[in-house]
Amino acid sequence: MTRKDWHAYFMDIAEQVATRSTCDRKYVGAVIVRDKNILSTGYNGSMRGSSHCDEAGHLMENTHCVRTVHAEANAIAQAAKNGVSIDNSEIYITASPCFYCFKLCINSGIKKIYYKEFYRDEKITKFAEELGVELIYMGKEKK
Repeated sequence: MTRKDWHAYFMDIAEQVATRSTCDRKYVGAVIVRDKNILSTGYNGSMRGSSHCDEAGHLMENTHCVRTVHAEANAIAQAAKNGVSIDNSEIYITASPCFYCFKLCINSGIKKIYYKEFYRDEKITKFAEELGVELIYMGKEKK
């Protein structure tokens, strides 16, 4: 058996975190890491205490389910709730962030974004280049 590299290891964990997602439209997991240590995780699901999509159904606006909080936002919020600094960290996400979550990642100090599947928003590529943030694709086919 060959030992996995760190990137594959953290992406595998993000995939496991995604299994906790409660919106069946998209299962997404996120893991925030610094110096090979996990700082926080998150998956897409409803606000704390609110009904989940798998219980109450989807709350759709402009083809998006707005009942859910995205995995990246939940990972960032979880770190903040627990007083964990994520400045100069990296995030592993099973799908690339939407533009809103991309902005949250940038403003919270995340410097590298690893993703497995490209999801929807090409703007993140332009802004990542402009801001010096690395977007690293880890899927099978080159995006």
